Amino acid sequence: MKTSDELLHIDIKVDESKARTSVLDLLRTLRPHWRPEDVRMKASSLLFGTFTEGITNQLLGCSVDESDCVLVRVYGQRTELFLDRQREVEMFRLLHANGRGPQIYCSFRNGICYQFVPGDVLEDKLLRQPSVYRLIAAEMARIHSIPPPSAHPPERLLWSKLSRFLTLLEDSGELAGQSSASDPQLPALARLSTEAESLERHLSPLGSPTVLCHNDLLTKNIIYDCQQETVKFIDYEYAEYNYQAFDIGNHFNEFAGVQDIDYGCYPSRRLQNDWLEAYLLSYKHCTGQDVAITRDEVTRLYVQVCKFSLASNFFWGLWAILQSQYSSIDFDFRRYAVARLNRYFEKKEEYFLLK
Repeated sequence: MKTSDELLHIDIKVDESKARTSVLDLLRTLRPHWRPEDVRMKASSLLFGTFTEGITNQLLGCSVDESDCVLVRVYGQRTELFLDRQREVEMFRLLHANGRGPQIYCSFRNGICYQFVPGDVLEDKLLRQPSVYRLIAAEMARIHSIPPPSAHPPERLLWSKLSRFLTLLEDSGELAGQSSASDPQLPALARLSTEAESLERHLSPLGSPTVLCHNDLLTKNIIYDCQQETVKFIDYEYAEYNYQAFDIGNHFNEFAGVQDIDYGCYPSRRLQNDWLEAYLLSYKHCTGQDVAITRDEVTRLYVQVCKFSLASNFFWGLWAILQSQYSSIDFDFRRYAVARLNRYFEKKEEYFLLK
């Protein structure tokens, strides 16, 4: 029997080969008034789907009418190696309690069920529209202003995750030589470890605040309601306390896309400045500060964001190498890893020199 503070757990494993039967078993508990024969299920594709654009899970939307929809997310193969699923549930509940995320209904053996967020997945082209990107900046600031649930300073996600990724790569033996045997474009593990140390030495002293971050804000994790002129974020797998500038720099990197990465789409300095001004106005308002914005504040944040965008590319480069080994999803993770790491090395010297 669960207490009021515990999340309902249903001891069921969703078998993808007979998903409907497994999911109906979940819904008998979550929606007992739904007749099984009336339940409609709509699955996302393995890569870019109806309900989410993630590339590590499968998602199924379940409903009997438009008034209620339950999302069933089945975790990707071996993603528990580098994702803390219990922590994900805690972040889901914290965000929902602060009005910034959907309600989570239950966990099951290999996934979770949660509330559907109505609206349309954001189109890439809208990232450059001021009326839209200012909404995104303001919403990110609202999430960043959510205080930690305890008085203890939260640990930042970045360095512990990079350390975990490097350990997993070392255990796999994949990049032990001078270059990857299967892809000479990937650096050796020793070089990647050296780069991680270099990043930590350079970025840690910058003074970027520790805030609650989404950490994976690509366009397909943004739901846009053009009628209400609102945006909401979804897919909080990587949500955790982290550097403020990492979350922003990571989002700017996502302007380049996922399927066919094009860093020619990276936001211009002018767009970044406008985005950062909108962010700072919202962040200061949410944290009870004087909302006046100075040019120096924008410039300081811009420099921090550039530098932490390096960490974002490095982070997802390592992540993609691991996914190429473990994931059963049909996506060219190797090519993605090469693109992200190439961008890191291309911009490292320029961004390290920024003052």
